[in-house]
Amino acid sequence: MYGHAGVVLTGVALALGCLDSVAAHTEHSQAEPIATATARAAPILRAQPTLSQDSSGVRFTRSRANLPCEAFTKPPEKPHDPTAHFFAFDQLEHTYRVPGEFAYRLNGDQYGFETLSFIITETHPGGGPGLHVHDTEEAHILLKGSAQYQIGDKTFTVKAPYVARVPAGVPHTFINVGAEPFNLVAVFASKNASTTRVGPNPLVPLWQSRNGSPPCRSP
Repeated sequence: MYGHAGVVLTGVALALGCLDSVAAHTEHSQAEPIATATARAAPILRAQPTLSQDSSGVRFTRSRANLPCEAFTKPPEKPHDPTAHFFAFDQLEHTYRVPGEFAYRLNGDQYGFETLSFIITETHPGGGPGLHVHDTEEAHILLKGSAQYQIGDKTFTVKAPYVARVPAGVPHTFINVGAEPFNLVAVFASKNASTTRVGPNPLVPLWQSRNGSPPCRSP
């Protein structure tokens, strides 16, 4: 029991460390590779109101009108070394789910982790994943913003900073109920966590009835 809890706590610490490292200034860094990786990762973690792009191809936060109309899954743009100590976002699988959630996924077994996997999102207001379930427990870390959750038969709203606990085998989802995009880190206590889609996000219709459904762009 202690070992399993330790794994999850280690994952949470790694995720928070990742966010702190990305948000911190790097002007005093002596290691060029780490500074480069931070520069590549930074765009998804700094919400901007307009669409832009850095040299690595990682996109900045998009305005609501620029969100895609259809979901996509894209493989990593660049290769990676599983023995490395850090991975840039363009070395991770990149996905989009309607409405309004981009994500980068790191499956631990492909990146040298023994017991952990991660998802880092860019979730826009009213956006979130469909209702789904995992075969392992999951922790969500949000440092800024507000989210509404449905976990099993419970629905609640929580304001950051927080850590949310999602038990294994329980259908769940969330949406961003704030006014700005947020970046959520999901930590899985498995090097190869599976995801089973259950259905559409049941929280979205009510949000859209109050706030409207923004226009989107076709590919």
